Amino acid sequence: MNPENAILLDKVSQLFPFIIAIVAISIGGWIVTTWLRIKNGYPLDGAWGQAIHPHTDRESVERIKLLTNENAQLRAEIGSVKDRLETIERIVTDQPSRLAKEIDQLAIDKGGHA
Repeated sequence: MNPENAILLDKVSQLFPFIIAIVAISIGGWIVTTWLRIKNGYPLDGAWGQAIHPHTDRESVERIKLLTNENAQLRAEIGSVKDRLETIERIVTDQPSRLAKEIDQLAIDKGGHA
């Protein structure tokens, strides 16, 4: 065996444990990441982008539609509650004389009399 080849082989054999450690850490990280994604409900994709887990069936799709509709309704309700709360806060923090003037002005605008 050539002495240069022996030196190169010796250096590679010294690096071999580090290479094995890096590969093992990489594979372990991939396994932990995949486990965490499954545990927390994130979808897993295959090599070509197809969904592997969780499987979407008809029931799941229908449930997602219902939850989306309910979410939209609740958001609209929260919006109206916020508007009402702003009005109540304005009434509570407003000066009483200014509020009385605005009520009188509204009564006059509707055709009533003060």
